[in-house]
Amino acid sequence: MNAMAKDGLPRTAVPSAFDTEARWYDRLVAANPGYHEHLRLSARRLGVTGPRLLDAGCGTGASTAALLSVAPDARITAFDASGEMLTRARAKDWPSSVEFVHTPVEELAEVRGPFDGILAAYLLRNLTDPTGQLRRLRGLLHSGGRIAVHEYSVQDSRRARRVWNAVCSGVIIPLGKITTGDATLYRHLRRSVLEFDGITALCRRLTDAGFVDVRAETVPGWQRGIVHTVTGTAP
Repeated sequence: MNAMAKDGLPRTAVPSAFDTEARWYDRLVAANPGYHEHLRLSARRLGVTGPRLLDAGCGTGASTAALLSVAPDARITAFDASGEMLTRARAKDWPSSVEFVHTPVEELAEVRGPFDGILAAYLLRNLTDPTGQLRRLRGLLHSGGRIAVHEYSVQDSRRARRVWNAVCSGVIIPLGKITTGDATLYRHLRRSVLEFDGITALCRRLTDAGFVDVRAETVPGWQRGIVHTVTGTAP
């Protein structure tokens, strides 16, 4: 998982790549039909409305907003390894119940459980040890607490791989290049998704990390079979 990708971007360099691209991030994801609605869908599937929720890998705050939309009274802690993405997140309008912490999931500085629920959106695929970090996140949940992993997974579907490759080649990579002047992160996105777990392996990864009642559902729209919500419960 820590090997150098063929596009030249090792996973350990992903946070700094997001630092570089942070100023364009919200504009680019806004061009993705269903992006925000799918995050809200995963937040609803989490099935927890408080009182303490964790947004793991919050980026510029889209997943934080999704949690807030379903749990407006919860205390939400949101963290990310990219300082520039967090700067963009903090600049938005939030209630006092939302706090942002700059830390990688490997350290979780200043993040203290127990939490009732965790949303981890587009996080696992970019980690060097996804199972180990899932165990770390499980340790932040109280017994019966829930996790929702919102992630790309195309390995188990030939159709999903074809659609993903076509959209990356025809839309995501060219749009990223035009907008930011550098397509490295978007080539990494394509390859990291293609190389990541199939949905069966992803469910097994949550089970191996100690979660029970693990279930997977996909999202509607063009990302059906490409983006999934995988939920689990801490025993």
